[in-house]
Amino acid sequence: MRSFASDNNSGVHPLIMDAVIKANDNHAVGYGDDPWTAQATAKIKEVFGETASPFFLFNGTGANSVALQAVTRSFHSILCAETAHINVDECGAPGRMSGCALVTIPTPDGKLTPELIKPHLHNFGVCHHSQPKAVYISQVSELGTVYTVEEVKAIADLLHAHDMYLHMDGARLANACAYLNCSMKEVTVDAGVDILSFGGTKNGMMMGEAVISFRPELTEILPFVRKQSAQLASKLRYMSAQFIPYLENDLWLENARHANACAKRLADVLAEFPQIRMTQKVETNQLFFIIPDEPLKKLQEKYFFYMWNEEKNEARFVTSWDTTEDDILDMEKSLREVLK
Repeated sequence: MRSFASDNNSGVHPLIMDAVIKANDNHAVGYGDDPWTAQATAKIKEVFGETASPFFLFNGTGANSVALQAVTRSFHSILCAETAHINVDECGAPGRMSGCALVTIPTPDGKLTPELIKPHLHNFGVCHHSQPKAVYISQVSELGTVYTVEEVKAIADLLHAHDMYLHMDGARLANACAYLNCSMKEVTVDAGVDILSFGGTKNGMMMGEAVISFRPELTEILPFVRKQSAQLASKLRYMSAQFIPYLENDLWLENARHANACAKRLADVLAEFPQIRMTQKVETNQLFFIIPDEPLKKLQEKYFFYMWNEEKNEARFVTSWDTTEDDILDMEKSLREVLK
């Protein structure tokens, strides 16, 4: 069933599926000592620069948990937006696996700023308090908003002045770059990000993520953190092979641009109905809106999508790399039926 529930629900791009099939070629040394992982590593270095050291693993929760373990010890604290994925959607895994306290910060749009972070940078060296050590940001944010290169750099500069690390969750990094019209390198390592969870599952890949370290002291310990966190695949080639076509010929960008364009087209449809009110700017492939109760219930009878805030009747639509014009036209027809 096609829907606007999540870009996790979309299929696998044919070029990426083909890469997985081609990787199924005879025997290969396990745990990443194979030609596909070497080639994928080289591709990531082409995109992010020679300082980038990727570690391939199973999924986004694992990537965030491994990355945050690498930059902290158990007496540290991790600052994040109140709506952050690690706070809301990962069943406490990053906190449990790192042993760190999560300090959540309310935001109007899902984005942290230096001004929001500064009040939490205190009690350094006081043994009675968890020590602030890392800030987690999502690019794109959980509310569909995008950090500019300058905004990321401002946060990074503040943290580095306090001997802290910036971790970016790049599950939808491609969509952010498509919106900003910038490279992935510009908004990550060039802007001061220390460690990145780099995902493509929401943008045409089948499975797998990469934690990319931009700091040598983190690169040194990540092989051990990954293994201890049960995130090292024995047949790693099937995950790493996907990154080769994903990064070749800007497939990642093509997919993300299509998803973003479909979201803009869908936003234009929603704007035709005065009963619907958008609650966040549509910058990438996520749309947040409030819809009256009765039309909402009728719409849910036909489509599967998630409620963001049930008390306010706030729903979320997400477009994907494989969203079609027919998908949007079908939704437009349904909206006209339920809102007439």
